[in-house]
Amino acid sequence: MALLVVRNLVKEFDGRRVLDGVDLDLEVGQVKVVMGPSGCGKSTLLRCLNRLIEPTSGQIFFEGEDITRPGTDVRALRQRIGFVFQNFALYRHLTALENIKLGLRKLRHLPEAQATARAREELRRMELETHGDKYPAQLSGGQKQRVAIARALAMDPRVLFFDEPTSALDPRMSREVVALINRLFLDNVTMLCVTHDVTVARYISDSVLFLDHGRVRAEGDADLLLDQHQDPHISAFFGRGARGV
Repeated sequence: MALLVVRNLVKEFDGRRVLDGVDLDLEVGQVKVVMGPSGCGKSTLLRCLNRLIEPTSGQIFFEGEDITRPGTDVRALRQRIGFVFQNFALYRHLTALENIKLGLRKLRHLPEAQATARAREELRRMELETHGDKYPAQLSGGQKQRVAIARALAMDPRVLFFDEPTSALDPRMSREVVALINRLFLDNVTMLCVTHDVTVARYISDSVLFLDHGRVRAEGDADLLLDQHQDPHISAFFGRGARGV
């Protein structure tokens, strides 16, 4: 069943078309990765899908509802879409536990004890149960990423969006995050992940969508797209990615 359906999505900034008629389908339990050159519209796509920025035109259907229509409750929508940002977006003055509890208290209006128990549950899931009282400055990059994931999962979203989940991490921490995302995949968490990281694409995705100049140029199985695609432009892009350029 399609959880997310995007049709002819367009986004313009100052007359420049960043997304140019994007179509996308995401099934329940699927993990889809969006790749492409810098500036191709990957992050803009994610932000349009949860209405952090407004599309210029096109339609987005989430759980069968047209969320681009006037009157959409955007605040309620974002509670169903977990978003893990590239820079983690943790509140520096709050501990890891408090960062996770915040949405549960302010948006879900859970009692303090219930919010704390839920937050601790997600810390355990992320293997961070001993780090709940630490502030972001006391955590490694990989730990901050896991707190950000725990915060998103605590809200029980229908889908989890990742924006470049490994870009701010060193190789060891990147491998840990890839393993974690793969565990979420095995737990049947639906995910849409923007990344430049070929390892992420190869090991966590059901399907890779290649975006270029705001258009979908190709979509398919990760290994086929990364290794065997006939388009020389796409092949060259993944050839560079495989060498870490």
